[in-house]
Amino acid sequence: MYICIEFFNSNIHNNHLNNISMYLTKEVKEEIFAKHGGAAANTGSAEGQIALFTFRISHLTEHLKKNRHDYNTERSLVLLVGKRRSLLDYLKKKDINRYREIIKELGIRK
Repeated sequence: MYICIEFFNSNIHNNHLNNISMYLTKEVKEEIFAKHGGAAANTGSAEGQIALFTFRISHLTEHLKKNRHDYNTERSLVLLVGKRRSLLDYLKKKDINRYREIIKELGIRK
């Protein structure tokens, strides 16, 4: 137990924590929503959500290229693609012009 506490308080552990960086910070989210959702505070718009999902999908895809056997991440990716597809279908039914615009902006296949 004493060794674990020493390790926890050591510089090695603290340096490891400092090297971990979040890929999706508050600023990145605000930027995505401002660009695609109309305003940084408009987090509920379909376009903003689709853009956020696309950003997360691209990040997970890059992760899976390096870590082929990370099956939990692979499952998360499949679920995320399904959520994005559902939002795209909703947007297509509600307003086809907004759907076409977001598809073109993000470079998503139809």
